[in-house]
Amino acid sequence: MNAGIKIERERLSAKEYIDFLKRTDLGSQYPKERFEERISQLVDNVSISLVARNKNGLVVGVLFALTDFVYWLYVTDLGVDRDYEGQGIGRTLMKMSHDMAGGEKNIAVYLIANENAIPFYKKLGMKKSEDVMQYNHIEWTNFKVE
Repeated sequence: MNAGIKIERERLSAKEYIDFLKRTDLGSQYPKERFEERISQLVDNVSISLVARNKNGLVVGVLFALTDFVYWLYVTDLGVDRDYEGQGIGRTLMKMSHDMAGGEKNIAVYLIANENAIPFYKKLGMKKSEDVMQYNHIEWTNFKVE
């Protein structure tokens, strides 16, 4: 990973996270409905919030996750600024979150992967699951965060 990148446990403001989303493909996973209100709740309520910043303090990577710190870790958001992809930031964020939750010998990791991100997750040793159930009846209009 780039030596100028620093990763820490940190809560972002909704404004700073939305600014970060504009520089990633991660924002396409959110519905347009009540977007800013929901992002505000997201940044306030995740169990694990890891932020990678460059030497100028710009957010270049984010991982949000929910965990019980006993059995499972559910990664809700993992994104890297397009200009910083391929530098090991995503891999480091995943490892740090897994360690924070309790480590790979104790904690199972789950997430919903964007089709384009599947090769990345497979490189980390993850496998596609056939046994995940979902219940989704929310209003959902796709849009691009700009």
